[in-house]
Amino acid sequence: MRKNLSLLIVLVSFLFFTTEGFAQSKKQQELEAQRQSILQEIKQINSLLFKTRGEKKSVLTQVEDLNQRIRTTENLIKITNRQANLLTREINDNLGKIDNLRTELTTLKEDYAAMIQKSYKSKSEQSRIMFLLSSEGFLQAYKRVQYMKQYTKYRKEQGEAIKEKTALLKILNKDLLEQNEKKKRLIAENERTKIELTKERKNQESLIASLKKDEGSFANQIRAKQKRANALDREIDKLIAEAIAAANKDSGEATNKGTTVKKSSKTFVMNAEAKALAANFTSNKGKLPWPITKGGIVVERYGRHRHAQFPNVEVFNSGVEIATETGTQARAVFEGTVLKIQQVKGANMNVMVRHGNYISVYNNLTNILVKKGDKVSTKQPLGTIYTNPTTGKTTFKFVIFQNTKRLNPADWIYKM
Repeated sequence: MRKNLSLLIVLVSFLFFTTEGFAQSKKQQELEAQRQSILQEIKQINSLLFKTRGEKKSVLTQVEDLNQRIRTTENLIKITNRQANLLTREINDNLGKIDNLRTELTTLKEDYAAMIQKSYKSKSEQSRIMFLLSSEGFLQAYKRVQYMKQYTKYRKEQGEAIKEKTALLKILNKDLLEQNEKKKRLIAENERTKIELTKERKNQESLIASLKKDEGSFANQIRAKQKRANALDREIDKLIAEAIAAANKDSGEATNKGTTVKKSSKTFVMNAEAKALAANFTSNKGKLPWPITKGGIVVERYGRHRHAQFPNVEVFNSGVEIATETGTQARAVFEGTVLKIQQVKGANMNVMVRHGNYISVYNNLTNILVKKGDKVSTKQPLGTIYTNPTTGKTTFKFVIFQNTKRLNPADWIYKM
C-alpha cells in the first residue's frame, strides 16, 4: 500500500508540475507573440512614417506620426511588463516546487537508506533460507516468498522514484535559471524602451508647443482636411447608391415577395446566390484577410473622436486608413463581383466589390487590374496603391458597407 502511495505521489507531482508549467509557458508564448507583433509594428512605423528621404512634413503631420509611435511604444512597455510580472510568478512557483521536491527527495532517500540497511542485515542467502525454513507450514512459506519478492520490487521502485525526483529537480532548476535570465533581458529592454519613450515625448511636447502658438491655424487645417474627407465620403455614398440602383435595374426590376423594387432603392435585391454569398460573408466576420498584399499599419481608425492635440476639433473616419510600402497592391477581402470602378476626386481610382448585400471599397488606387463585372476571388489583387510624390507616403483607405450602411472594418478584418 505504501509503495503504491509513494509512486502515486511521484506521478501526480510530475503531472502537476509539467501541466502547470505548460500552462504558464502558453501564457508566455501568447505575450511574446504580442510583443513581437508590436515590435514589428514599430519597425513598420519607422519605415513608413519616419523615412529619411528628406520629404517635408508639416508640424501637424510630425505630431500625428509621433502619436502613432508613442502609442505603440506604450503598448510595448505594457506587454513587456506583463511578461516580466508573469515570469516573477513563474519563478516563485518554481521556487516553491523546488522546495517541495527537495523535502520529498529527502524523505524518499531516508526511507530508501532504511530499507538498504535492513536488507543488508539480512542479505545473506543463508538468512533467507532460514527465514523460509522457519515457516510453520507451506502456506506461510509461500507468503514469505511473496513478501521477499514484493520487498525487492519495492526497493527497486523506491530507487526509480528517487531518480525521477532528482531528474525533475534538475529540470526545475534549469527552468529557473532560464526564467531569471529572460526576466533580466525583458527588464533591461523595458528600461531602454522607457528612455526612448521619454525622448519621444519631449520631442512631441516641443512640437505641440509650436502648434499651440498658432492653434487656430492648425485647427483650421484639421477642419479643412475633415471637410475634404466628408466630401469624399459623400461622393462614395452617391456612387454606392447609384451602383445599387444600377444592379437592381440590371436584375430586371426584380420582385421580392411580390413587391417590385424600384431602381432608386438603397437596398440590394438579392437572388438565392447573392443571399448565400452575403450569409457566407457574414459568417466570416472577424476572419477576413488584410486588404493589401504587404504589411501595413492603420494610421487612422474608423469612427468619430476628438483630435488628440485639439480637443475642440472633432474628426470622423468612415473607414480605416493604412500606410504601407511603395508598390503595394490592394486585394479583395472576399469573393465577389466588381460593382464599380470610378475616378474619385482627391483619392485617385476607387474599386467597389459586391459580396451579396455587402460592398468592400478600395480607395486611392492606380494601375487597376480588374474591370466592372469581373468575378474576383479572395486575396485577388485589384490595383496598386498610390504613392504621394511630395510626401513619399503610400496610403490606402478601406471601407465596408452593408447596402448603404457603413461598417467598422476592424470588426471584419482579422487582427485589425
